[in-house]
Amino acid sequence: MESMEDFKDEIDRSFRQIKEGDIVTGTVIGIEDTEVLLDIKYYTQGVIKAEDLSEDPKFSIRTDVKVGDEISATVVATDDGNGNILLSKREATKVLAWDKLKELLESGENVTVTVSEAVKSGVVCFLEGIRGFIPASKLSLDYVDDDALNDYVGKKLQVRVITADEKDQKLVLSAKEILREKADEERAQKISNVEVGLVTEGTVESLQDYGAFINLGNGLSGLVHISQIANQRIAHPSAVLKVGQKVKVKVTAIKDGKLSLSMKALDEIAATEITEEKIEFESEGDATTSLADLLKKAGF
Repeated sequence: MESMEDFKDEIDRSFRQIKEGDIVTGTVIGIEDTEVLLDIKYYTQGVIKAEDLSEDPKFSIRTDVKVGDEISATVVATDDGNGNILLSKREATKVLAWDKLKELLESGENVTVTVSEAVKSGVVCFLEGIRGFIPASKLSLDYVDDDALNDYVGKKLQVRVITADEKDQKLVLSAKEILREKADEERAQKISNVEVGLVTEGTVESLQDYGAFINLGNGLSGLVHISQIANQRIAHPSAVLKVGQKVKVKVTAIKDGKLSLSMKALDEIAATEITEEKIEFESEGDATTSLADLLKKAGF
């Protein structure tokens, strides 16, 4: 048979001293439109008013809280007037969340957030109950105009914490680093299928003093150094090329995920092929190139 000793720990917890400012953890046992009831392993239950659950304006007590959820909350009062412990999840969040956010900053862990609104130069979301800002420059690898920010509202994004300043209540997040890493992985996979010596067609993407970047399609591009554009020396790639022009190139090197291309090498290949054809023609019969001999062979 069970004895009082078997329930000693539970009994001790139920009569422990709880004071204002303490953070307690309880299990949701009831949900009303205006409050949530918690079992905090105490002789009385805890109550969190709806307005003390979250700072997120999109938060819904009916959809975002479920019976059985564990919630940590700060003791606001030891008696709410009805004998219950009055709690605030918002207050506990401010204490606990910043510790978690600092951990996320140090670890660089990816987290998923939902964009709640668009503001000037970025969007807002909530992480660990804290209002966070994602600058427009950190939303995508491409430029995001202010007019396009509303398109992000309601979307789930993978982000990292890049600033977690509890003193100034400043939380800044970024999706850009994650997107760049994924793009680099995809590019590395595509480059692994490219071999040195490949001849292909591409489009001139941009011209620089040192060469031309060629878009090869499928997310790949490479550089034709100015010395590899033409057989003759040129002062600038624009002397031979223009943006948007279609060109044939040869892959001459692959290093550190970068493709080195050459147009000059194709001219050399063509010159070699012409020479080989001439040699093959001359090897048949007597080797001669005079017009008189050709006419004679033709029967004139």
